[in-house]
Amino acid sequence: MQPIGHVLPVVLDSVSQVIWVVDHEGRILYTNPAGVAALGYDSAEELVGRSSHATLHPERPDGTLFPASECPMLRSATTGEPAHGDDEWFKRRDGSFFPASWWAAPVDLPDGRGVVYSFFDATEARELERARRERDAARIRADESRAAQRRIMQSIESVRRQTSRDLHDGAQQRLVSLLIGLRLTRELLPDTASDATGLLDQATEDAQTAIHELRELAYGVYPAVLMTKGLVAAAESLAERCAVPTTVLAECPERLPAEVESNAYFVIAEALTNAVKHARASHIRVSIVSKGSLCVEVADDGIGGVPRDTAGSGLTGLMDRVAAFDGVLVIDSPTGKGTSVRAEIPVLD
Repeated sequence: MQPIGHVLPVVLDSVSQVIWVVDHEGRILYTNPAGVAALGYDSAEELVGRSSHATLHPERPDGTLFPASECPMLRSATTGEPAHGDDEWFKRRDGSFFPASWWAAPVDLPDGRGVVYSFFDATEARELERARRERDAARIRADESRAAQRRIMQSIESVRRQTSRDLHDGAQQRLVSLLIGLRLTRELLPDTASDATGLLDQATEDAQTAIHELRELAYGVYPAVLMTKGLVAAAESLAERCAVPTTVLAECPERLPAEVESNAYFVIAEALTNAVKHARASHIRVSIVSKGSLCVEVADDGIGGVPRDTAGSGLTGLMDRVAAFDGVLVIDSPTGKGTSVRAEIPVLD
């Protein structure tokens, strides 16, 4: 065999990248120490003179034969063109395989055209790529899940608005007409018809109660004030109806997108409900600030101590609601110092 000292500088012995030189018949003329280590041999002498193809991959990882005529690494000696591959599997001395990326470049040798190979174990690179793909896939799934949850919530809010309108414009108006009819009928009857007037008085009272209950139901489904006047007015209405004295502080000069206002409103409503039920508070403060994003906070002066794990409580629903709109919910509840529920929701254009 021809010496190759004039082909490659001695410095290649110190590089970490595998360097091989093979002759025109595919026999190994040179390997640096990195090549010896990559394949699990003890010295270069164990490799020099061997067939590169038979050493690296005489068969595929599944055990089927890999003919040299099909090996893309050998083509550079024939074509005189550089080549590269990322999908090869090389065989170690112990018979195990590893994924490899390789480069080949033709080189003129005294006995004909040879090839210089460089390759490396791609196991780590493939693992990193797999992890990156899984990360990207998880991110895509999370984004799709949030988008689906947002669409569901938007659909629910749309149904809420429509149901509230239907209750107000349909059933409520019919009950009002019924109430008017009952009162007119009552006025037409003489006072002597005590049995009839008693029944009408009771029916009138029942109709009035039904109207009141229907209004409360419509308000709970989707308050008309939220549709007509916006988030701040709706929050003030909640404060007026709250069993605990509640103050609303607002810095929200413009109307926001309906889905954002609706989302924030029900966050405030749920947080107020929780405060009334559990906080033993004497006062609640609601703050609404819109500056790029919408920030709403419900803070009470109650007993605090809300556990970090809120599974099974209404707070879990708040977290899901805010997360669906790419928002963040923070609960601060030190024992004895009240509870603050703060949600920041991006304002979608």
